[in-house]
Amino acid sequence: MNASFRFARAALRARAPAMRMPAQRRTYAEAVPEHIKLSLSLPHQSIYKSKNVVQVNIPAESGEMGVLANHVPSIEQLKPGLVEVVEESGGAKQFFLSGGFATVQPNSTMSINAPEGYAIEDFSADAIRNQIAEAQKVANGSGSEQDIAEAKIELEVLETLAAHVK
Repeated sequence: MNASFRFARAALRARAPAMRMPAQRRTYAEAVPEHIKLSLSLPHQSIYKSKNVVQVNIPAESGEMGVLANHVPSIEQLKPGLVEVVEESGGAKQFFLSGGFATVQPNSTMSINAPEGYAIEDFSADAIRNQIAEAQKVANGSGSEQDIAEAKIELEVLETLAAHVK
């Protein structure tokens, strides 16, 4: 047991000086940036990038979450849902993501990475209803276990999307 404590102390001393510094504390007296630098990317392209974002609302696995400038650094897994970007001009852009991760860094920089994502205006409510009906047929049918499991996942995503498309 004593040897493991010596190893831990030696490892702590061996870290680079920057790693030995205590975590920085946020205080009320410091100047707070007013904007978030946001990057929303898919594997094949960037679909949104701005330095003038006021707030980002994300569908985190732990619950819906709003991110403002100077947010506590974190990494959040995203579930399928709507990402809302509130811009400085007062307008908002909405994107539907299939999942992914959001990373908030200490300098009011946020990156969202998703396997798939589209602007909400790219969707048709009629097309979504038709796809839900087709997925329900497969999910309730007598297909293979894999087909039924895939149809249930598709239904979950489509129903979430249908709740946001008018």
